[in-house]
Amino acid sequence: MQVLVSTAPFGDPDPQPRRRLERAGIEYVVNPFSRKLTESELKNLISDAKVLIAGTEPITRDILDAAGSLKLICRVGIGLDSVDLMAARDRGIEVTYTPEAPSAAVSELTIGLMISLLRSVHRSNYELHEGAWRRYFGLRLEESVIGVIGAGRIGTRVVKHLKGFDCGRILVNDLAKDKKIEDESSCEYCDKTRIYEEADIISVHVPLTSLTQNMVGADELAMMKPTAFLVNTARGGIVNELDLFNALTNGELAGAAIDTFEKEPYSGPLSRIANCLLTAHMGSMSYDCRIRMEIEAVEEAVRFFQGESQLQLVPEEEYENQQSSEEARRGDL
Repeated sequence: MQVLVSTAPFGDPDPQPRRRLERAGIEYVVNPFSRKLTESELKNLISDAKVLIAGTEPITRDILDAAGSLKLICRVGIGLDSVDLMAARDRGIEVTYTPEAPSAAVSELTIGLMISLLRSVHRSNYELHEGAWRRYFGLRLEESVIGVIGAGRIGTRVVKHLKGFDCGRILVNDLAKDKKIEDESSCEYCDKTRIYEEADIISVHVPLTSLTQNMVGADELAMMKPTAFLVNTARGGIVNELDLFNALTNGELAGAAIDTFEKEPYSGPLSRIANCLLTAHMGSMSYDCRIRMEIEAVEEAVRFFQGESQLQLVPEEEYENQQSSEEARRGDL
């Protein structure tokens, strides 16, 4: 086998990615389960693959040990928390990703979730289907204080969208201040504590690392206003799901919208409460962005088999961040 496609969906509804592989004469096998693979399932499928076109399934040292022929991992998407980059490097396996492709779709969904929370769109929809008629009061984005934690590709887009709604106050936290974004959007950089304490909506856009695991837990939720809302379209595991459930059921937080979960598919306690809007990790699932992600990953595979260099190799900074995160985790043990 030349290529294992573990991401799901793939080439559905648009068959372009599959056709591109076929035109290039590349043999491929597609994830037979049509869902996120478990580690054991991936291990059983990957043994003779030279290239892996990957989703968010765990690509661990054990997986890479089982992949004796693997030379390239083409990640469909931006998150790298599922890929053991250092283990891949140790085995001479290159890793590419598609960092720009999902940003527009994720940022737009984030705005949609914010508006749904502020205006109780999701609750009104559910109640009307159940035969109830209730008209909710709510806030507009313009009169809300918005907190954005993480101002990378997606967080920056969210800030720009918010400016289009004439939001009066946008608070941003990131490791580095972007003066251009600050000037163009009139946002204000500050520490996370201030965002937790002052924002009406807090939106999380950081990568999942050992340093951001459970970054928003009981202590952080307790800082938030009881009228505040939390949105996570980044990664599961950044927001402690049990702590969030407790905060929402105890009246410590007005509501939340969660698109990513620590374990997917998700069936945990947040699915049992009305003030938590849940979506099935669909941030990147607009037709155009999903196809772009798949095509860009496929083109990397085609370049590999044609003996050409990869165009979207994961930068050295990501390897360093993952290594630093792992060292910090070990220090806490």
